[in-house]
Amino acid sequence: MKILNASRHARLAQMAVALLLALLPLTPALAHKPSDSYLSIMVDGTKITGQWDIALRDLEYAVGLDTDGNGEITWGELRGKHNDIASYALARLRTRVGADDCPLHATTQMVDDHSDGAYAVMGFEGTCPHAADALEVRYSLFFDFDTQHKGLLKLESPNGGALATLTGVFAADRPEQMFELRTRTLLEQFIDFAREGVWHIWVGFDHILFLLSLLLPAVLVASRHGQWQASPQFKPVFWDVLKVVTAFTLAHSITLSLAALQVVSLPSRLVESTIALSVLLAALNNVRPIVAEKRWMMAFVFGLIHGFGFASVLADLGLPREALLLALVGFNLGVEAGQMAIVASFLPIAFVLRGTLFYRRGIMTGGSLLIALVAAIWMVERIFDLKIVTGR
Repeated sequence: MKILNASRHARLAQMAVALLLALLPLTPALAHKPSDSYLSIMVDGTKITGQWDIALRDLEYAVGLDTDGNGEITWGELRGKHNDIASYALARLRTRVGADDCPLHATTQMVDDHSDGAYAVMGFEGTCPHAADALEVRYSLFFDFDTQHKGLLKLESPNGGALATLTGVFAADRPEQMFELRTRTLLEQFIDFAREGVWHIWVGFDHILFLLSLLLPAVLVASRHGQWQASPQFKPVFWDVLKVVTAFTLAHSITLSLAALQVVSLPSRLVESTIALSVLLAALNNVRPIVAEKRWMMAFVFGLIHGFGFASVLADLGLPREALLLALVGFNLGVEAGQMAIVASFLPIAFVLRGTLFYRRGIMTGGSLLIALVAAIWMVERIFDLKIVTGR
């Protein structure tokens, strides 16, 4: 029987290690905050018009904007690179109706400030061979050197006197999407936003690492000497996890709503740097516990900051207020579903392994130190706008 139990624990240990490694952003490309671009498209019959906001820092890497090498990008340098920017970007954006392409060409060029820096704003237009009920969009901007880049799309189309508004998020693993040019029901919109919420939490590595840092000690209790010991029963573990997840959920729901509705706005660098700090502190607290019994308070305080991070996706899409209210509910519930999937996957394995030295030293201490290292790199990069680990 002991041999069977040892074999069982070994298999569970392998599963725990695999899950932890899957959640930890170990590759260089994940060491910095992903970039975004903002794409707005209007389809009216056979005519397409649009605007594309692309970060200057990303264009500098891709096509080179700072021609004199002085570390500053002037309007003259940006204007002189207009054709290069247009050729580079539009070669990575494809629109189709049925089997026919809708060729696009650049029109205007401007510059605008977003919360995370300056962006080139390129207008474009095109004509499709015929009108259609659906538009296929293929997006591949920057994916060849930044697999964490995202393209945020707002697609509008007049439909029977009403304006149908659709949204989409393009990523390296989702470069091509089909959009039906019709007014979608409230239920369809709700499902779309919920799906985006699930996807966002699963690719939001800083949010995952913060949640994971709070979950690691849930199956343990701190002794008087500050050492972690196995929790004797599952019931207190369950209630501890419930309090932590509920506090985190309540907190980020509050600030997600306030930020997405533009009631409160914080600088992107401040938000992202503080999120990295929250991951660092939560991980270090596992190594030397200071807040052991009321970690739900830590979850709530830092969850307020994480809510601003979640809100950036919705706010930057520029949705109408009526659609934004629906997006808030659907997106937030999607985030919660994604969180619960992580909890449900991790907690049973952690509870079985909680009494082993492997869990306390390898997973708890070793994993927390690894999370703290990654978070420290993130924090320095985000505060000083650096790239310590090259991956782009």
